Formats: sequence, structure tokens, C-alpha cells
Amino acid sequence: MEWQLMTDEQKDITGMIRNFLEKELAPIVPECEEKSEFPMEVFKKIGEIGLWGLDIPEEYGGPGFDLQTLSLIREEFGRVDCGFAVSFGAATVGFKQVLAGGNEQQKQAMAKRLLNGEISAMCITEPQSGSDVAGTKTKAVRSGDEYIINGTKTFITNGGLANVYIVVAVTNPDLGSRGLSCFIVERDAPGVSVGKEENKMGIRLSNTTDVIFQNVHVPVENRIGEEGDGFKIVMKALEKSRPICIAPLIGMAQRAIEIAAEYCRVRTPYGKPIGKLQGIQFKIADMEIQLQTARAIMMYAAKVADEGKPISCLGSISKTYVSEAAFTIIDEALQILGGYGYSKEYPIEKMLRDVRVYRIFEGTNEVQRQIIGKTVIGKC
Repeated sequence: MEWQLMTDEQKDITGMIRNFLEKELAPIVPECEEKSEFPMEVFKKIGEIGLWGLDIPEEYGGPGFDLQTLSLIREEFGRVDCGFAVSFGAATVGFKQVLAGGNEQQKQAMAKRLLNGEISAMCITEPQSGSDVAGTKTKAVRSGDEYIINGTKTFITNGGLANVYIVVAVTNPDLGSRGLSCFIVERDAPGVSVGKEENKMGIRLSNTTDVIFQNVHVPVENRIGEEGDGFKIVMKALEKSRPICIAPLIGMAQRAIEIAAEYCRVRTPYGKPIGKLQGIQFKIADMEIQLQTARAIMMYAAKVADEGKPISCLGSISKTYVSEAAFTIIDEALQILGGYGYSKEYPIEKMLRDVRVYRIFEGTNEVQRQIIGKTVIGKC
């Protein structure tokens, strides 16, 4: 069962993307997985069919898809490979930060670059602080009409692919989270370098590296918003991204159920398909219940965001539930396939490795539970 409430436009765009990915991406996933390599040739072909900058609003030259449509589109990427889905989705992350706090000139310029196939990366995480954005140590010191940035960012999605970085740095160390600012930093600026690429357990088609800033001079006009706006800008951008960041998981879980169901039809120990066993039917039923619930939560969060309503708590609920439900679904699919599920010759083993990181990035699920708990309890 797939989503039953798609509009004709959504059916057309998701169908077109599914056909494209099955033809262009699926055949090379095993090789790219082995090499831990992002297939840039597929990214370029996506641009040829007009699908760069999917989440850029119409007023800035993008297609203007709402978050519900974007979620359904990103499901299709997840069906084929979640690693590619992560890097492709993150290619436009820089626009989210600029849209959240930048001026009109910055918005127009960033949109134009990303719609022409350039790639951005968001540099927040550091070796000593992941989900703790306020623990940032990278510094940006004002010197006349520019800032000088020093620091190291780690686990940066598209760190080695990006043409431009959005960097969170401390401009006033005495103010905590209110002393952070955001900057647009060019990849080719003197002092910018890319560190090691992570040899990851999963999402291996997604590029993940350190990015190092050593006495990098950045013009004042490259600051996004005012000094001290950095934390606010990051939180605003992340709030909007959470409903769609987990969308590839829905596609991957959907595919895992399809694989498990097919196996149930053809695996015939003791002379009959295992799909006739009540214990297996119950497993499949629970997997489908979780999938449809996860998709409904995701789409509801996207709808609320599309209506311009605050979704901080709802976004955290969506991210947490979907990431954990997808893990359970894929783990159960592996159990149904038994030894075949555990073998690298079949896709479920890879899916289980890919799904695990979603409980960590975009804010760990423990942090999400803190947000949910504090919101529900309120002041006490």
C-alpha cells in the first residue's frame, strides 16, 4: 500500500522521478556503495531534467513545491538509496539558512547558484559538540569590514562536494547561544580545506567530511542576518527541514516491506509459502501499520509547516517516530528473509545500515524527546 491521497501532479512528478532513479541510479548503487562515492553523473542528469533546487520557492526561480509534495518526492529517492537522498536533499541546505535570516540579495544569489547545480553544505557540527549547537567553538572575529574565521567542523554532509558553506561561528563568546552568527563562505576562499572523508557504516553514497577554516577572511556582507542571529537562524531552518529529512526512510521502509512480502510468496519450506503462516502475516501487518502511521505523521507535520504554523514539537515527534519505526520495519524484514536478509547479496542488509543514522543526525532522538517532553510539561 502506498499513499492514497496524492494529487495528479504529485503522482506525475513522483512517477517520473521513480522511473529516472530506477534507470539511472539503481544500477550503480552497489559500485558506489563499495567505493563510498557520490555519483556526480546522476546529480548532473537530475539537473538536465530540471530537478535541481526542488525545495527553492517559486519566487526565487524554483518549482515552488510544498513540503507535502517534497516529502513524497524524497520517498522515491529513499526507495533506491538513502545515501544519495541525503546528499541530494542537502545540496540546497544553504538556501534554507539564507531564507531563514538573509537579505534579499543573498536569497536571490544563493537560489541562482543552487538552481544552476552548485552544491551547498551546512557547517554546524564540531568534534566536541553535535546536537549542542550552543557548544560551537569555531570563532569569527570582526576586523574592519570582514570577519576572520578559525575552527573545524566535522560530519559535514557534502563537505567534499560543496561549492559554498554556511558556517556557524562564535562572534561573542560571552553570550552563549546568543553569541553565534552565520556566514556564507566560499569553498575556494584561502584557508578553507576539506579534511578526511568518513568511512561510514551506512548512507555510503552520501559524502561526509571534516571542513577546516584557518584564518579565512569573509566579507561582512556574507554574514546572514545580524550578529547573534546564528542560533535562531539554524533552529528556524532545522524546524522546516525535519518533516522532509525523514521522508527517504518512508520510501526505504516501503521497499523493505515489498521485498519481504515477495519473499513470503516464494519461500516454501515444508511445502507451502511462509506467507500462509499466521506468525509471518502478523509481522507483515505490524510493519505495514507502522509504515502507514509514519507516513501519516510525516505528511501531517508537512501540512502544518506548509500552513505556516510552528512545528517545533511536531517536527521532533515526526523525526523520532519515523526514524524508529523505519528501523523496526527493516529489522523485521531482515528477520523474515533470515540468512538471505543478512547477506550482502540482498538489499535488506544495506537498508538496515542506512536507516540507523537517522536516529542520530538532524538532532539525536534523545534531544528530540527533550524538546517534546519540555513542550508537553511546560513551565514547572
